[in-house]
Amino acid sequence: VVLVTTAGILWLVLLPSWWRDDMSNPYIGILANMALPALFLFGLLLIPLGLFLHKRRRIASGDLGPILPRGGELRKLGIFFAATTFINFVIGSQLAMSAVAYMDSEQFCGQTCHTVMTPEFTAYKKSPHAHVSCTNCHIGNGAPWFVKAKISGSRQLLAVVMHTYQRPISSPVYALRPARDVCEKCHWPQRFAGDMFLVRTHFADDEKNTAASSVLLMRVGGQNWKGTVGIHGAHSDAKGRMEYISTDGRRQVIPEVTYISPDGKRTFYKSNEIKVTQEQLAAGEHRTMDCVDCHNRPSHVFELPESAVDKAMVQGRISPSIPFIKKQAIAALRTEYPDQETAAKKIEATLSDFYQKNYPGTDSTTLRNAIEGVKTVYAQNIFPDMKVSWGVHPNNIGHSEFPGCFRCHDGNHVAEGGKTIPNDCSTCHDLLAMEEKDPKILSSLGYKGGAIQELK
Repeated sequence: VVLVTTAGILWLVLLPSWWRDDMSNPYIGILANMALPALFLFGLLLIPLGLFLHKRRRIASGDLGPILPRGGELRKLGIFFAATTFINFVIGSQLAMSAVAYMDSEQFCGQTCHTVMTPEFTAYKKSPHAHVSCTNCHIGNGAPWFVKAKISGSRQLLAVVMHTYQRPISSPVYALRPARDVCEKCHWPQRFAGDMFLVRTHFADDEKNTAASSVLLMRVGGQNWKGTVGIHGAHSDAKGRMEYISTDGRRQVIPEVTYISPDGKRTFYKSNEIKVTQEQLAAGEHRTMDCVDCHNRPSHVFELPESAVDKAMVQGRISPSIPFIKKQAIAALRTEYPDQETAAKKIEATLSDFYQKNYPGTDSTTLRNAIEGVKTVYAQNIFPDMKVSWGVHPNNIGHSEFPGCFRCHDGNHVAEGGKTIPNDCSTCHDLLAMEEKDPKILSSLGYKGGAIQELK
């Protein structure tokens, strides 16, 4: 009764915060939404247990009299019991709902176990899905997957308490719900998206940080009156499907791909370069291809230093006007540091010393902003505590930094009769300009000056 009463008083104290949805601190959230309901429920369970033990003690002592009072006292007890049961039901319902809602919040997923989830949460906050709840993708709708997720979460919580969690968190997530149940609630792969016009700008490591742009017309495609066309059309045809076998545990080494046509015919494409035995193939991961095989990190992208610095320079967070800033930034980022705090201090000291000695006339504000930009690139991508370093999580979109498309489209996956999975550039995109200083295609479209990182 004391525990239930204490929990009830705390519930009254915290009720205004729940009403205002003001549980910004993750530790307060744990206490209010998890510890308090547990305390309340534990107290309620102790009451009938105490009555049972009290009855046993009375019987053991030879007292066989009635446990409950009689007459008016019984009516008073009944009224008290009914009133407290109603109050407990109201409090318990609210606590249960708040606990479930809290376990579905991004605060619980990303900030409660902050050491473990900091890398993923940091990447998530700067992703296109930053305003999509974690559970919308990792759990989706329906009670069965909710229960599975909570059972899995219990194991993960135990791993955090025992410090037995993986560093870094393994990828891919094998227990992830199929993309058709989550991704396709918002993204319809058969929708015709047509072609996408992309511009990528890279900076050289010379003194002037010379910019060069590549312009591509991506054949995203989808489904139109001609049928399935383009990248999405070929890989998400509703009538046919693709399967593959991966033997490295990370879906980066794919020795065999199978295409099942609408009439059920199977075409096997086997790699000439990846040598595996039948036992290794049988033990590998057999998977039907879906969205996350290419879009494997839709909300948790960790960039490589070169592309991250290029993007920061295009966005103006690192000024290209600073001599050799691309080269010096990459050198500072590629250095190993024991933790993020040390990295921030060393990066600032290294860059400040270099420009003070070699380019003392550099504008101090511009340089300070650039140093902060370099530190931000490091802080968003490298997490020594979780052993997240450059390139530890491959991104399968494209093929310039990781194998990506070339896991299958390498020209070496051959079927009987000599047919191969195509690797011709024009299969997926048209190269309108390749590493050009001032691409004519941009001028002809009316774009003047400056560098573009991505234009769609």
